[in-house]
Amino acid sequence: MSIDHLQYFVLVFLLAVGLLGAGQAAARFDHNEIRRLYRSGTILSLDAIIAKHRHRYPGGQLLEAELEFERHRYVYDLKFIDDDGVVREFEYDAASGELWHLEDKK
Repeated sequence: MSIDHLQYFVLVFLLAVGLLGAGQAAARFDHNEIRRLYRSGTILSLDAIIAKHRHRYPGGQLLEAELEFERHRYVYDLKFIDDDGVVREFEYDAASGELWHLEDKK
């Protein structure tokens, strides 16, 4: 599994932007920690999670991406706006890529 420099930059940028708005309870990760987690195989790449998401939920636009640590696991929290204007939050287990939680945002 390899990641090119552009993909790495996009991953770090999206996660950094997303983490700026993360709640106090969520752990915050700097780019070095994210890189270490990815390289050690602890988490999947953001690209892999988004590809898995798009396979199941085609369409929509990614608004925000965060990497959180909650309930003893790393979770990608992705917010998408669908083609009908509905914003949904998807939480994926960052290690397995499995959808953990789905919530419509009002």
